[in-house]
Amino acid sequence: MSNKTTFSRRDFVRSGAVVAAAFSAPAAFSALARENSSPDEALPIRLGLASYTFRNFSRAQMIGFMKQLSVFALNAKDVKDHLPMDAQQEAAALADYAAAGIKLHAAGAIYFAKDEDADIRSKFEYCKRAGIAVIVAGDPTPETLPRMEKFVKEYDIRIALHNHGPEDKLWPSPLDVLKAVMGMDPRIGCCIDVGHTVRAGTDVVQVIHEVGPRLFNMHMKDLTNFQSKESQVAVGDGIMPVRKMFEALIAAKYQGFVDLEYEIHPDDPMPGVIASFAYMRGVLAGMSL
Repeated sequence: MSNKTTFSRRDFVRSGAVVAAAFSAPAAFSALARENSSPDEALPIRLGLASYTFRNFSRAQMIGFMKQLSVFALNAKDVKDHLPMDAQQEAAALADYAAAGIKLHAAGAIYFAKDEDADIRSKFEYCKRAGIAVIVAGDPTPETLPRMEKFVKEYDIRIALHNHGPEDKLWPSPLDVLKAVMGMDPRIGCCIDVGHTVRAGTDVVQVIHEVGPRLFNMHMKDLTNFQSKESQVAVGDGIMPVRKMFEALIAAKYQGFVDLEYEIHPDDPMPGVIASFAYMRGVLAGMSL
């Protein structure tokens, strides 16, 4: 396939995505917001936002951005004032999200640096208060997992271990996570970060099939070079096999969210975020026809 053909097909998908992006216009949003609904509800995969995308912005600013995007599903992180660990401050954040029609489906990454009951319990309590079903866990040691499993059973909250690529000595790939959790409670599984996955040399489409029912969350991003962390671009502008990943998720009957985690341009992320959601919505809308 020539480069010319490749780009013409991508441009075609992106042109279709413009229709989906139109839902982000203020006029369209005002109607949607009245019903706390989203243009994504008819899509075969649920899209959400990782709050780390807006790590340089306050909760109020992020809520405003989410309204512009018509995105009402949030994977919240204790960054800025997005979802503070303090119970009183957390309650204020939850009230703001409820008022905006935003639902929290996951939290993280939350780091479990201590193999201690008190520390682990505090983080499960934090998520229980928020009604969060999935904890995205960053870098717990394999020795900590049995203790975490005890709390998974007590709280009935799933743990999704986040892989962090070749720099991560514990969990570079979702396959490393899968090996560690296969014999554990089925509520312990993976959060596949697609950018880190491809940089670890793992086929991101194949690993979706392999992880299967233990896939609880996905962080979406795009790269122009699978060997370079610094090559991140808006989703659709790189070489990530987005459509094939969505096809694999549908085949696996994935029930979780694909959360955009746009890590570049932290002081001005909205252009790339808008383009990313437009592209993903366009691909999914085309698959639904």
